[in-house]
Amino acid sequence: MSAPAAAPRAERGGERLAFMVRALRYRNYRLFFGGQIVSLAGNWMTSIATSWLVYRLTGSAWMLGVVTFAGQVPSFVLGPFSGMVVDRVDKHRALVATQTLAMAQSFALAAMTLSGRATIAGLITLNALDGIITAFDMPLRQSFVVEMIERKEDLGNAIALNSSMVNAARLVGPTLGGIVIAWAGEGWCFFLDGASFLAVIAALLAMSVRRSAPRPPREDGALAEMREGWSYVAGLAPMRRIIGLLALVSLVGAPYSTLMPVFAGGVLKGGPHTLGLLMAASGAGALLGAVWLAARRSVLGLGAVIPAAAAAFGAGLIGFALSRALWLSCACLLVGGAGLMVQIASSNTIVQTIVDDDKRGRVMSFFMMAFLGTAPFGSLLAGSLAQRFGAPATLLLGGAGCILGAAVFALGLRELRAAIRPIYRRIGILPALPDPA
Repeated sequence: MSAPAAAPRAERGGERLAFMVRALRYRNYRLFFGGQIVSLAGNWMTSIATSWLVYRLTGSAWMLGVVTFAGQVPSFVLGPFSGMVVDRVDKHRALVATQTLAMAQSFALAAMTLSGRATIAGLITLNALDGIITAFDMPLRQSFVVEMIERKEDLGNAIALNSSMVNAARLVGPTLGGIVIAWAGEGWCFFLDGASFLAVIAALLAMSVRRSAPRPPREDGALAEMREGWSYVAGLAPMRRIIGLLALVSLVGAPYSTLMPVFAGGVLKGGPHTLGLLMAASGAGALLGAVWLAARRSVLGLGAVIPAAAAAFGAGLIGFALSRALWLSCACLLVGGAGLMVQIASSNTIVQTIVDDDKRGRVMSFFMMAFLGTAPFGSLLAGSLAQRFGAPATLLLGGAGCILGAAVFALGLRELRAAIRPIYRRIGILPALPDPA
């Protein structure tokens, strides 16, 4: 190939790459991205270490579900209240506070474990504390992304890059966690997670943020404000259907991660390294899905992507449940991880695009309730079913539920498009219709 022919191709490749990461041109988002990817890798180390510690102490799938439930249920209980708070506060300052509290929680978990005093009661308590912090932190982070992105058309790319960031950390964190557990024990995973929060706190403090005056409480009270958020979500068909499918998948499918230690140790006869490989395979699939989304040029067409991704996740779970070979299990988790991530990120992009700004915090809290808030009940259900019928049968049922939910969603795609298009025209994503003569 001649040099002149190669040069334009290289230029096109550079332009394509620049397009895929265009949200990084905003300085505050670059800082946020860099700090979060370090911190999230630490979070995934804590996730794998907590699961392995619980399984090592008890050998019980039920207790895995209980501890996971304690960490996730606050998002369900506090979701409506946290969304109202997020809509009122300075999101930048609030994020510094939540990240500092999360750092303290991780160091407390490390101190308990490294001192040899780790108990199930202590893990449940500290996991519940982390869940309370997350109930406020997650909608804060989701809403703050919009404030960092000046152009609406770059929002989808920012959300896709967020997903890439989460799943790059998910790829690295469990692998490092498995190594650290085998070498030094679970306590050091918790300590490294605590230290990783310094990166995101430093990034937040380095930002130049335009301060906005906090929104005062409404005269008719907090309950009316929460009701308004719920009525908005329930009354807008696209949001209702998107969030409904996400809640179903989170309930019946997402708790597969809770049972991962059972598959690593009981089904595949491995140890912490096996658990790390399984988690990393799921993260690798999710990362590939995020990269694919980042390359998309528009939010248009994502409605059809959502059920396809949910069905792929369900199929991956079914394959994983039937597998008894590590390589095949990893391949199925690669597919499932991509499907789950693409569904979540596509849903997030559409919801963040069509929501009114003054209701964003409350809507994102309901979004997080659907994703994180239903998961604890799914974890309890999965732990209970796995204890009685076995982990493979539990995931078979969950995968089938995801595919069924995707099929029902797909049947209403025409109505979904008809409801969303007027909003896209109003905000300029689709051209406005000409006035009738």
